[in-house]
Amino acid sequence: MTDLSLSTLANLAEIIGAGSIVTGLIVGWVQIRHLRNQQRDAVAINLAQTFYDGAFSEALSLMQKVPDGVTRAELREMGQEYEEAAITVITSFETMGLLAFKGIAPMDLVLDLAGGIVSVMCNKLRVWQQEVRDEQKQPSFAEWFEWLGDQANKRKTQTEPAHILHRDWQP
Repeated sequence: MTDLSLSTLANLAEIIGAGSIVTGLIVGWVQIRHLRNQQRDAVAINLAQTFYDGAFSEALSLMQKVPDGVTRAELREMGQEYEEAAITVITSFETMGLLAFKGIAPMDLVLDLAGGIVSVMCNKLRVWQQEVRDEQKQPSFAEWFEWLGDQANKRKTQTEPAHILHRDWQP
């Protein structure tokens, strides 16, 4: 057995050290990707849970009866439950809009999940929302709801609905 010189051992130690660092970086990168996927899945589940909330479902049901561009006076005439439904709808979508903007919830996921509904609701409540902003002197009222609605409306003009776009999909 030949004796290894001190410089050879030092070179081997450097190679092993560099290999350890590269391995650590690769493992770290894989773990970060896995964590991001887990976070995306958790966000998707939490967003989907919104639609299982009874109050939200009732609010959407009531809002379906409201015409596009409803005014605050018209909504008040329809009854307190309609105003409460409007608040429930905008606050739920407000959260989704902010999560999408901050990159916590991927925009494609949010729009695939709720794009059609938020687009319809935004069109129905846009005038009412602006009147509330003016009356309360609060220009940021439901800002992320409006932003998300605008994004959904843009996407509607750029892509076909999922039931058409993916009609030939096979599991």
